[in-house]
Amino acid sequence: MNLDLTPADAAFRDEVRAFLDENLTPELAQAGKLTTSVFTDKAWNLAWQKVLYKKGWVAPNWPLEYGGTGWTEMQKYIWTSECTRYGTPNLSPIGLRMCGPMLMKFGTKEQKDYYLPRMLAGEDYWCQGYSEPGAGSDLASLQLKAVSDGDDYVLNGTKIWTTHAHFANMMFCLVRTDASGKPQQGITFLLLDMKTPGIKVEPIITLAGEHEVNQVFFDDVRVPKKNRVGEENDGWTVAKYLLEFERGGAFAASLEAGIEKIREVAASERSGDGRRLIDDATFARKIAEAAIEVKAMEMTEHRVMAELAGGKNPGPASSMLKTRGTEMRQRLDEIAVETIAFYAGADQHDARMPGSNVDPIGPAEGMVFMPTYLNNRAASIYGGSNEVQRGIMAKLVLGL
Repeated sequence: MNLDLTPADAAFRDEVRAFLDENLTPELAQAGKLTTSVFTDKAWNLAWQKVLYKKGWVAPNWPLEYGGTGWTEMQKYIWTSECTRYGTPNLSPIGLRMCGPMLMKFGTKEQKDYYLPRMLAGEDYWCQGYSEPGAGSDLASLQLKAVSDGDDYVLNGTKIWTTHAHFANMMFCLVRTDASGKPQQGITFLLLDMKTPGIKVEPIITLAGEHEVNQVFFDDVRVPKKNRVGEENDGWTVAKYLLEFERGGAFAASLEAGIEKIREVAASERSGDGRRLIDDATFARKIAEAAIEVKAMEMTEHRVMAELAGGKNPGPASSMLKTRGTEMRQRLDEIAVETIAFYAGADQHDARMPGSNVDPIGPAEGMVFMPTYLNNRAASIYGGSNEVQRGIMAKLVLGL
């Protein structure tokens, strides 16, 4: 596979770099550098979104008619790669990457006309109401009950692991509207306002000491039926389509940037006699082997990119990339923690906040390694566990 850029793509890459040089302020770069998960804190990801919205680059994967960029698949890949290498803040994927494409396919004209422009501008901040205490990877067993009452549904139950629910003003949610048949046949897809009476958000603090996820409780919450997406009891079809966008993505650029950061930290002097971890043959081999596998993954991403350019949706390839990407991420996290040795303290949250006066523990370059390791332990579970992804691949690719 020839990955050399065409002159047009090389010119586009230069344009992207010039834009990032001019618009990625030191504060935004610091926020990106200190991000330990898929989600940068709301204040910083929205600040960066405003910059991109003004430029017209906020939604590269959206069609032009809805406010997208009209970029080719290679241009999208270049954009993602350069943002990763520059360390920009991550935009929240819940609205732009997941809910938006879903509405384009299944939403009514009124829903698309209202919500899509607000997503682009950052006027609505979304969270995802899928998992429940008894329904994670087995999502079809969800029990959040929605009872029809005139023009509304009345919701009672709970959702869990709801990322950024404490920041969000909107949620897309799966509810149980029928329990008489197969579990998948009684699910409905709703959009709801988080300020609706009866909604309560309780924080869940992670091992890294971060407040990123929550449990959300619903007590007689009324949601207008006009906020339903698709038909009643057919929400499973909508949910499966949306998950293809949650599971896919370009992992290789992020993984390559992670390898370079590990090399940078491992090349620093670790003792008074000048020894460096990067000079250890066993450690250097770990890095080299990981780099080879990441390069192989990049080739796979380019093959998928070619299919997308042909008008195909990600399909089972999103499961393949999610599985391989998250497992490689966890492998690099383990190597990263090894580079900082006894400095791998998890309780560095205050030190990592932009503008903090708290001195970080250990070398500054690696102070996010341990919190990132802890956060990413969930990467092979969220979005459907990797075991479930392998089942999807076995069925849709191998026909088993």
